[in-house]
Amino acid sequence: MKGRFSDILQYVFVIRELTSREIKRKYARSSLGIIWSVLNPLLMMVVMSLIFSTMFKKSIENFPIYYLTGQTVWGLFNGATNSAMTALVDNKTLLIKAKLPKHTFILSRVYTALVNFGYTCIAYILMLLVFRIKFTLTMLLFPVGIFFALVFSIGLGYLLATEYVFFDDIKYLYGIFLTLLMYMSAIFYPVENLPEVVQKVVNMNPVYLVILFSRECVMYGHVPEAWVWARLSAWSVASVVLGMIIFRVQENKIMQTI
Repeated sequence: MKGRFSDILQYVFVIRELTSREIKRKYARSSLGIIWSVLNPLLMMVVMSLIFSTMFKKSIENFPIYYLTGQTVWGLFNGATNSAMTALVDNKTLLIKAKLPKHTFILSRVYTALVNFGYTCIAYILMLLVFRIKFTLTMLLFPVGIFFALVFSIGLGYLLATEYVFFDDIKYLYGIFLTLLMYMSAIFYPVENLPEVVQKVVNMNPVYLVILFSRECVMYGHVPEAWVWARLSAWSVASVVLGMIIFRVQENKIMQTI
């Protein structure tokens, strides 16, 4: 029992050290450093609000917060999956020499994205105060939506990291897929304006479901509807199960190829 607990502590320590290394590397050449993680969403909100607020002001109440909520969730998903994809290839020297569990590197990239998300949330909270969004108990559900996003990202991260070892062009294909997914996530437009068929497609998008979940509990003070919980749960479980199965099946080939 003690040995198992010791392994877990060591495992957590390694993930934290890898995360610390990734964050230092990310901001090594930036004068503003971590402050940029707070300024960037604020600047993007200003730009997007100037562009779209007039267009959607009649159909979207409090557009800046509507946009920032979507963009904040999207940034977490985008950062987690993109960085997890190259986790094994980027750390091949450590994989060979240190004999660390391979999934440690994938989880550390997702955790790094979560840490960066935490800094972004500082800007998000500031904007909630500026736009006088009233505190409601449903806001406490916001971390639950983020948990769904993380679980889904971990599963997808396993899949992407595995495939990237054998097929590095997947990075470019995934970039195209992300562009499509972003526009199908209703970050800056109301879903109600879309044709009914397209609305049904968007409502199946797991990233949009997390954004919808977040808007409902933060902006509108509502508990998300049961169908949102059900679909997010299904996507999260399916993603992790499929990702881990593919990762386990290809685990030996990964070491031979990398």
